[in-house]
Amino acid sequence: MTRRDMREHCFKMLFALDFYPAEETASQAETYFDSPEEDDTAQDGTVEVIHRVEMDGQDRQFLLDRVEHMAAKIPELDGELDEAAYGWKTRRMGRVELTILRQALYEMKYDSEVPEKVAVNEAVNLAKKYGGKDSPAFINGVLAKFVKAE
Repeated sequence: MTRRDMREHCFKMLFALDFYPAEETASQAETYFDSPEEDDTAQDGTVEVIHRVEMDGQDRQFLLDRVEHMAAKIPELDGELDEAAYGWKTRRMGRVELTILRQALYEMKYDSEVPEKVAVNEAVNLAKKYGGKDSPAFINGVLAKFVKAE
């Protein structure tokens, strides 16, 4: 499975977890793998799969571990986002945008395999797919404040 696919699954899992108490994180994350396949009709009339969870045990465990680590860091990540997002607090942000920001900031701070610019670019791509029309610019603007000058 590609890192992009894993990132998208991770986003979906984190998004769903935001609706449950912290003590239910592990059990709710497990239910993600039992979710049914979903499809939708594209504008051109073709049917496209919008959700399918097909992964081996190693990818599944990686994803569960990653989501658990991210969930544990949410208070810290939200604090940093509150400071960086001038005029916006995490409690006012849309859930999609907040989840994307949390995931990207986690990657920027704690995943040495993901360059900061890649984390920002992937976050913007998720915002284009799942957010509103202003989401990509908002995500880019907030995350740009975390990119270290080269």
